[in-house]
Amino acid sequence: MKIPKPRKRGDSYRIELMFEGKRISATRDTEKECEQWAALKLLELKTGKALDEKGIKPQLPFKQLCEKYYIERGSKLKSAYVIRSKLDNIDKILGELATKSIYDFTPNDIVRWRNKRVLEVQSSTALREFAMFSAIFSYAEKELFLLDSNVWTKVVKPLKGKPRSQRITAEDQEKIFKRSKWDNQTAPYYSQHYVGWSLLFALETAMRQGEILSMRREHLRDGYIHLPMTKNGESRDVPLSAEAKRLISLLPDENDFLVPVKVKTFKRTWIRMRDEAGLNHINFHDTRHEAITRMVKNRKLPVEVLAKITGHRTIGILINTYYNPDAQDLVEMFNSSES
Repeated sequence: MKIPKPRKRGDSYRIELMFEGKRISATRDTEKECEQWAALKLLELKTGKALDEKGIKPQLPFKQLCEKYYIERGSKLKSAYVIRSKLDNIDKILGELATKSIYDFTPNDIVRWRNKRVLEVQSSTALREFAMFSAIFSYAEKELFLLDSNVWTKVVKPLKGKPRSQRITAEDQEKIFKRSKWDNQTAPYYSQHYVGWSLLFALETAMRQGEILSMRREHLRDGYIHLPMTKNGESRDVPLSAEAKRLISLLPDENDFLVPVKVKTFKRTWIRMRDEAGLNHINFHDTRHEAITRMVKNRKLPVEVLAKITGHRTIGILINTYYNPDAQDLVEMFNSSES
């Protein structure tokens, strides 16, 4: 059956299918999403009906379930970009499990995948992938009612691994910033200028990449910036240092989004600049570690105040994961406390 062409309705698209005299429709944000939904729905209807009559479970490849999950749920989450990136590489990540029917998954399949995956990537990456795939199976169980249980919950997750403690030295900062080709005195113009600007701003504020890219001019206040929605689902007010205020003053007044760069472009530009500097072991998120450590060292902020600025609900995570003093920092703070 040929998939019908979606019709534009306002800011969205609508597509309609006819199956055995019944009309089925869906509304999505783009034509492509409509067509993906229609292809999956037709396959479900055709295979499901034929096999249901025989009491046989239809073959449903895991990657197909993943696409349905993304269309129905994942695309609406804050982590949509991350989920999409994983699904675009699902054959590489999952190997033969990508095309295996969800009804044929066994705990041993997942154990073998887990043990292989932790040798290929960091344990934290394997853990995030494990959690995402488990969530997709839970979706199939509790929302689609395709499964009686989630087989991923019967397997021990990958170990969390040691928290990342990468610092960004002044030399590292300068090497990466130099690749932005921005003078730090005039308004940024190109994407690489804005990435350089964001590097400096993140080191002043400890803000996440996503928070920086979502900043709008209406969020600016006198002495701070208001973040209406953050990663933990709550709003946060971030005080601005004199340097952070100076950086903001350089941005064009017409910018609604203070950093008008798309997520994919930002990430691609950051990786290129970082790699050109010979620092491919550094992630943009490491600016958060560095900024928090500098705040403690230079501003002597008490931990409860620091947690309000950074948005950490759990003090232990803030101290043990994001505060990363080196030995010399500890020596200086220890000696200064005696004076």
